[in-house]
Amino acid sequence: MKFSVLISVYIKEKPEFLKKALDSIYNQTLRPDEIVLVKDGILTRELEDVISIECKKIENQNIDFVCVQLQKNMGLGIALQKGLEKCKYEYIARMDSDDIAVEDRFEKQADYMRQNSDLSVVGGYIDEFAKEGKIIRTKTMPLKHTELYKYGKYRNPLNHMTVFFRKKDVLAVGGYQPLKGLEDYYLWSRMLAKGYKIGNIDRVLVRARLGNFANRRGGLEYFLTYIKLRRIQNKIHYTNILEFIFGIIATASITLSPNSLRRALYKLLRKDRV
Repeated sequence: MKFSVLISVYIKEKPEFLKKALDSIYNQTLRPDEIVLVKDGILTRELEDVISIECKKIENQNIDFVCVQLQKNMGLGIALQKGLEKCKYEYIARMDSDDIAVEDRFEKQADYMRQNSDLSVVGGYIDEFAKEGKIIRTKTMPLKHTELYKYGKYRNPLNHMTVFFRKKDVLAVGGYQPLKGLEDYYLWSRMLAKGYKIGNIDRVLVRARLGNFANRRGGLEYFLTYIKLRRIQNKIHYTNILEFIFGIIATASITLSPNSLRRALYKLLRKDRV
């Protein structure tokens, strides 16, 4: 099973985090055949230096390294779509530029896709950390498509940095599209509405750097973006009118809450294992 890894980086990201992310990709028990890295706008010299050094190391492992340069920062949705179009292989693994893949991540996902040929996307759990070596919690997810179909009506059904998918199925629903902060959830909603099947593996696949998640996932702007997604879900018949109304209420209760309450609600609602 030949596959590509799709990753995007922009100017504000830390060079040392990008290096560790790339190291974790080519040190896999099953190495990718290609890494496609999208430079979402002009980068710092330090980031460019890391990319140059890592490119040589990766190509020495007989892995193609493809850089896609965007002239200005376009946002994650457009950046990933540009990279997706450059990926040569039918299977694509997503990776964030500041996370660390566990060493057998790709091997486990490739095996799972072989054994479950009806799936279009497979993800998994993440270990979240603020300081390396100290896991704060494990974010688990429902596993089966039937569970995820229901779950996705109200919450993102996949940890984006863990997904491994079939390129043709993602392109069939329009690929990645702009929706700030919700690009992946928007994609999964369209796939689920069209009958594509998704799943999760019952194991940690990525160690994810924990940012100020609760603070970023709130406020009026974020609420309005979420409302746009809820309307789209209803328009494409993924949700009915009652599910749409419930989704609006649930979204408002979280995104418009004070930061301290929002953090408590996320802790309560997320499937975490401490």
